[in-house]
Amino acid sequence: MSTNGHGHAAPPILLTISGFDPSCGAGTAADLKTFAAHGCYGVAAITALTVQNTQGVEDVHNIPSATLKAQLEVLAKDCNIAAVKMGMLGNRGNAVTVAEFLDAHTFAHVVHDPVMKSSSGRELLDAAGVKFLATELLKRASVITPNVPEAEILTGLTIKDLADMEAAARKILEMGARAVIVKGGHMGRPTDVLFDGTEMVTLPGERVNEEQLHGTGCTFASALAAHLAVGRGLLEAATLAKAYATKAIEKAYPVGKGRLPLDHFYRQRIEPPARGIHEVPQHGLHPAAEPAAH
Repeated sequence: MSTNGHGHAAPPILLTISGFDPSCGAGTAADLKTFAAHGCYGVAAITALTVQNTQGVEDVHNIPSATLKAQLEVLAKDCNIAAVKMGMLGNRGNAVTVAEFLDAHTFAHVVHDPVMKSSSGRELLDAAGVKFLATELLKRASVITPNVPEAEILTGLTIKDLADMEAAARKILEMGARAVIVKGGHMGRPTDVLFDGTEMVTLPGERVNEEQLHGTGCTFASALAAHLAVGRGLLEAATLAKAYATKAIEKAYPVGKGRLPLDHFYRQRIEPPARGIHEVPQHGLHPAAEPAAH
């Protein structure tokens, strides 16, 4: 916790390493909203600029690796980062840059949501990046949170039921991961499987239609990072993150013609101040805000 001249302690500072979605339902924006909803302060290194709206991804412009590295380093030397959340990396070059960054610094918690394709099917990590993620990057995370299609790509297994999810979880730990949560949302009933090398825990969920939603994986992983950052254990953090994502899904509303982003701030509704009681700035910079003469 850092303090400023006012004596206020900063909340946990969380870093997202992710792609930017202009419709702000997924990626960096979803991560920052989730961090804020959990009382944390989010900083962000952008891995890619996407051209997308709620109806799908039209184009992807990966950030040059040197620029990504510079973003990461400038944040690390300025902020005390309590947890790191990784999402879309774009390509192998950016994945390697992130691995080098994680090797150069010690972070208490690293949550990796191994984004490979968009909801609409667009490739968000190249084949060489997928291979590097599977062989190198997953070893550097505290916990990796693949959905069923991502777990299939990582392990080469076909996942059709809960037993297959558990087999995939075991294999991902054999590949070097420290802990894994395989998310079952793509299988109708979203039961997740958590495995930390000692016990296999199933996290049951309520049925949701993933095909109508946008940003569920980003939101879950970011909430998980926030709960870990304040000192909760992995099982409790995962349970609370799932409850938050479920509620944010329930409260989702359309902002465009396609998929629904989640309502990250369903807990907070800031009421407008009662008329006549708010203070007017007295610095004279905004004449329009000064009280009118009656």
